[in-house]
Amino acid sequence: MYVDLDDVEVPGGARFEHHVIRFPRVSVGAVVVEGERVLLLWRHRFTTDTWGWEIPAGWVDPGEEPDDAVRREILEETGHRVGVVEPLIRYHPLTGISDQRYRVYIASDACREGQPEAGESSRVEWVPVADLRNLIANGQITDGPSLTALATFLALR
Repeated sequence: MYVDLDDVEVPGGARFEHHVIRFPRVSVGAVVVEGERVLLLWRHRFTTDTWGWEIPAGWVDPGEEPDDAVRREILEETGHRVGVVEPLIRYHPLTGISDQRYRVYIASDACREGQPEAGESSRVEWVPVADLRNLIANGQITDGPSLTALATFLALR
């Protein structure tokens, strides 16, 4: 990731300089579903000094396919291996300042195979889908990728 200062000319408009955050890799995340529950991580984020529930997510490694990356991230962050991974949504989280690309999947047929990698989360829990709206409303899910993924999941299910 790096920051550029671009010379921008808006179609039919003015020319100006604009900072852009460049992301050389795709990001992935997953809503892991089992019946009427989703698998979430309780994490602390030092950048905002906040705690909250998040979906498993991360970077696609060079040469790795996004669906393989999301499977790897789920296993690393939750200790669960999933059987089925299906695309849910693709989006750009910060189109005004970034070229970041994000892919979210629905994952199912999860089987616990071990512990999450150290530092990935404080807790991993199956949370009832019925609780998601309250967790969002009460500020317990605040990161953009998790909000986008879970709101899309709720809207389309």
